[in-house]
Amino acid sequence: MLRLDDSRFAQHFSEFLALAGEGAGLNAYVDGLEAKHQVFAAALAEPARLDLARIESLLGTVFTARRKLYPAIEALGAEAFAGRVAQLLGGEATIGAFCDALPMPEERAARRKLRGAAHDFAAELLHFADPDAHPLTTRWVWDASNQSGALRELMLEETGAEVDHGAARAWLYERIAEQGIWRDRHWLADLVLAMAYVTYFRAMTGGVLGSDFTRASTPDEQLRKLLGLDAAGGRARVRKSAATIH
Repeated sequence: MLRLDDSRFAQHFSEFLALAGEGAGLNAYVDGLEAKHQVFAAALAEPARLDLARIESLLGTVFTARRKLYPAIEALGAEAFAGRVAQLLGGEATIGAFCDALPMPEERAARRKLRGAAHDFAAELLHFADPDAHPLTTRWVWDASNQSGALRELMLEETGAEVDHGAARAWLYERIAEQGIWRDRHWLADLVLAMAYVTYFRAMTGGVLGSDFTRASTPDEQLRKLLGLDAAGGRARVRKSAATIH
């Protein structure tokens, strides 16, 4: 099983506190994540009644999916997609089954990218609908296909490991409690993971997120973008199909 390193946690936690101290403070990040949760919880209170407008608003806050996934959702149809969301949130379908329900392109690389975006959207639907029940399991947290992600930056040993997201979150909660923090630990866990990934990304100038992430030049901008807390800045958040645009 995954073995995590206390000293690596301390490093990334300190980096995040320093970043927060240079800006609006820790509470601004926590409040942003709580506000995102409230939006998801309200929209998903009756998931089977989701329409395309609500789906688009949620998708717009999921950085790794918002530029890729909408055409597939539109092709499936709002009613069918809403039914899949209801099954996912109700525990009747796994993230894998949720992804399988979407129409996928024939070309292998395009299919892999679309499936990855669908995985990330499903992971955020679960997490931000009920953060206490579901840890964040997006690919930037852990990508099993290539053994990479934020959890890699917290590992004691860089060897192949089976990841239990629940156990990893419990470990993060323990480390956060050791800092004297007991409230909002689910959001602090997200923030430490995001800080670890941003640090990795800036060191490697690569990863799964592409040029749109690189355009966010500061760690604060990248962390906010990763968690879907960035401002739209006049740009359309969700890339739609050509038929929808025109």
